[in-house]
Amino acid sequence: MTVSMKMRAESFAVSAQRYSTGAIILHWVIAAFIVWNLVLGFRMHGAKGLEQFNLFQLHKSVGLVVLVLSMLRLIWRLVHRPPPLPEAMHGWERLLAQSAHIGLYGIMIGLPLSGWVVVSTSTLNIPTLLFHILPWPHVPWLHELPPVAKASVNTGFANLHVMLVWGTMLLLMLHIGGALKHRFVDRDGVLERMLPFIGRVSRNEGFDE
Repeated sequence: MTVSMKMRAESFAVSAQRYSTGAIILHWVIAAFIVWNLVLGFRMHGAKGLEQFNLFQLHKSVGLVVLVLSMLRLIWRLVHRPPPLPEAMHGWERLLAQSAHIGLYGIMIGLPLSGWVVVSTSTLNIPTLLFHILPWPHVPWLHELPPVAKASVNTGFANLHVMLVWGTMLLLMLHIGGALKHRFVDRDGVLERMLPFIGRVSRNEGFDE
């Protein structure tokens, strides 16, 4: 087989097992925004005055962007079938991978959604402006609750929001650890399916050989 034919065969094999371009873009953009918002969340609790207010507003804006993008990612996932898991994976590994993905979708949607509820039921009643430009409404029926009920909902969802933050960090560590295991231990190409520009890397490797 010539180098050119081998390159084409490898490129076809990689592209056939890769996630779609839309899925890859949404994956990395959402991941970046989630990490950024985790940092903002911890920073704003240590800040004071105007700095804390601005960090809080930015935290809300980024969280709502994550919510919108995550809904788009979920719709994309339902329309575009992801590549199959490697046949060599054990049953428990498949179950763990599927559970982690479900958990991640729950986090991506549940974390910003719970934050939105907290903001909507806050006694401070501070309006939300996405990046200081676009008005974002409170959750209507929650915002109109009687004070006692509103306070109860606010406390419950504030606690849920904190739990989801720690759950996010745990799932991210498991997700990253699993990806590194696939790359350096199993060497089954699972990580490469979600990496951008992998086609260019594959072609370069073909020339090196």
